[in-house]
Amino acid sequence: MAYQMDDLLRLMAQLRDPQHGCPWDQKQDLASIVPHTLDEVYEVIDTIERQDHDHLCDELGDLLFQVVFYAQICAEQGQFRFDDIIDGLVSKLLRRHPHVYPDGTFASFGSSDKLTEEQIKQNWERIKAEERAAKRAESDIESETDAASVLDDISTGLPALMRAHKLQKRAASVGFDWRELAPVFENLQSEIVEVQEAIQQQDEQAIADELGDLLFSCVNLIRHLKQDSEQVLRQANGKFEQRFRRVELLAAAQGLDMSSTDEAVLDQLWQQAKQQLAEET
Repeated sequence: MAYQMDDLLRLMAQLRDPQHGCPWDQKQDLASIVPHTLDEVYEVIDTIERQDHDHLCDELGDLLFQVVFYAQICAEQGQFRFDDIIDGLVSKLLRRHPHVYPDGTFASFGSSDKLTEEQIKQNWERIKAEERAAKRAESDIESETDAASVLDDISTGLPALMRAHKLQKRAASVGFDWRELAPVFENLQSEIVEVQEAIQQQDEQAIADELGDLLFSCVNLIRHLKQDSEQVLRQANGKFEQRFRRVELLAAAQGLDMSSTDEAVLDQLWQQAKQQLAEET
């Protein structure tokens, strides 16, 4: 008989058992397993991007185990249990999909009117805004610097590139955005000029500031072109790695030490690597 969710929860509780559990699992806390969670998330992403479907089930299981781990620790501390996670998640998804569940219950499935994609998006943003307002009310924050914002709940723990994309997308949801592509390009070109000026002035802080603005503008262009910033850069990383590894092979075949090879020769190897890889695809 195949194991079920209850078996996984039982396993996790036993691993954390103070007397008979695993010493490594026993000593973990919420903060200590965060790096492992990040590893598992990126392993799932990597498996999908490599289309390694044979191992995707394994990686998803490892990621699920992280959620169960957090739930067990919080249950031990009397905060909430795994069942509470499920209950909250299902309730939230029912509420956020009124175009599928008109009155927010399973019983209403199939009785909704057909909405356009734009109407669905508008509903989603409205519901998310209501949820953010509710969270602010619960936190009872009175400081002006902490006033309610459309940018609330965008985690500072996200990778910077991903967070830049989310910040821009959230600001755009209330109309703070260019409606045409031309000014996006103009802004990007302006930021390049400002980087060049900062370099000429040899102002290290200004260089860092302007480079940040340039990166932020690149994200803006990617977003306007309906692409995902993180995925675009990951693809670029993979392409560079593949090409550079081929350059290393070409250099080795010619007996070249790359660290002492002329720049022009390295560029020739780079172009050769690009051509070879293009022909192989």
